[in-house]
Amino acid sequence: MATVKTIKIEESVFADNDTAAESIRRKLTEKKTTMINVMSSPGSGKTTLLTQIVKRLGSEMRIRVMDVDIESTLDAQRVADATGVEALQIHNGGLCHIDADMVTRALEQFAPEGSGVLEQTDLLILENIGNLVCPAEFDTGAHRNMMILSVPEGDDKPLKYPLMFSVSDLVVINKIDTLDYFDFDLEAAKKRILRLNPNAVILPASARTGEGVDAICDWIRGIVKVNGQR
Repeated sequence: MATVKTIKIEESVFADNDTAAESIRRKLTEKKTTMINVMSSPGSGKTTLLTQIVKRLGSEMRIRVMDVDIESTLDAQRVADATGVEALQIHNGGLCHIDADMVTRALEQFAPEGSGVLEQTDLLILENIGNLVCPAEFDTGAHRNMMILSVPEGDDKPLKYPLMFSVSDLVVINKIDTLDYFDFDLEAAKKRILRLNPNAVILPASARTGEGVDAICDWIRGIVKVNGQR
């Protein structure tokens, strides 16, 4: 009978990424910059919602945006054109995620050491690639994770993609202006999210109408303040 050898690996396959992520967080905290990693599926209204947020907060804090996509600069250009903030487009080479090493390299170009860019940034928004699986697996070095679930996607997404909801500090249920047109149970979605992550903050909103966006901005203000940046 053939023998089977068992190899026990004690170290997490994400150990290097986690180490790099902690280094990013320390650096950002030292520079008094708060980074929020924003995740969602494609078509959730992420870029539109971020534009609304930046417009509301832009007069009270210095904001920069890093946008991740496989190709094109469309999303970064949309945010920059609509808000006037400085935006960087990151092309991730066709991968389904961005990890801490990619963020480190992006920051080296966006905010070179000695440039003073991070010292002049209160809030750095990382708009992650549209995907409900891979981005949840990688710590990007952000201080907080925010994810967007849109009504047309369905209230069953927490059941299908539990890790995404488990690692998110804030879950925005977007496009609530379409609730009358889709079979989406708002209370059921909330219960499913909280079963996975009892500490999650859940905020319904509509990027199109602006409903609920002020509450998201209040959450961000609290994060920036808690992190000692203001």
